[in-house]
Amino acid sequence: MQPEDGMSLKPLCLLQLCRVGVILYDWFDGQWLKSYYNFGFDHFNMSRKKIGIWGLVNCLVGRSGPFASGDWILPDLTIQGSMRLNSHIQTFPDTYYFSYATKRTRKIMGVTIPSGLLGIHPLLFIRVLQMSQWSHPPDVSPPYKGYRDEDWWDNDGALNTISMTHPRFPTEHPSHLVVNDSECQPLQPGIWYYKIVDGDHILFIVNRERAGVQFDLIYDSIFERCRKHAFRKTPTMPNQVHQ
Repeated sequence: MQPEDGMSLKPLCLLQLCRVGVILYDWFDGQWLKSYYNFGFDHFNMSRKKIGIWGLVNCLVGRSGPFASGDWILPDLTIQGSMRLNSHIQTFPDTYYFSYATKRTRKIMGVTIPSGLLGIHPLLFIRVLQMSQWSHPPDVSPPYKGYRDEDWWDNDGALNTISMTHPRFPTEHPSHLVVNDSECQPLQPGIWYYKIVDGDHILFIVNRERAGVQFDLIYDSIFERCRKHAFRKTPTMPNQVHQ
């Protein structure tokens, strides 16, 4: 994404090729292709039978189609995009919050590097290295006041660790870093409790078999925490009718 606005794609990048490929895929509208995989863009009417060559040109240059409005996932994943979203959300005073942030980096003599070769999925190792060396372009204004590159270096190969803890920008919500679960008992509502877990994105999000016991321990702790708070008072059963 362009660091200037966090909204538009760079003219030359791998994602541009993916964007063009998706548009062409839907434009050709081969039924045998659609039966194999459908991107779900039928409501954009990008079939060559409906829009022709000029319609394809409009999609490719961004005047129409799924990428024209900016309402797709990547702009929301930039710092600027997350700030736009966060400015419209709130932390509710009666809701309990607990998040897990993963990372596969460590610091050696002030330098952030991947935490090891064997513990990181091969598909993510290069990404961990790239993200841990990121520097905001010096000729572009930083996305927010007080921005520091080093705050964003810790990552799990897919996301920056800082973005997984709690809403921080443009206004930081109440939060508490948890090292031991016992230190935050009982949990207080309206506070984002968060824990830093050593693992990559695939380990805890995608592949239970690879995560092994660590995966089970995390989800056991989630269910146990929910169970304790669900039965602090006499529970209201789902089939009870409120008058």
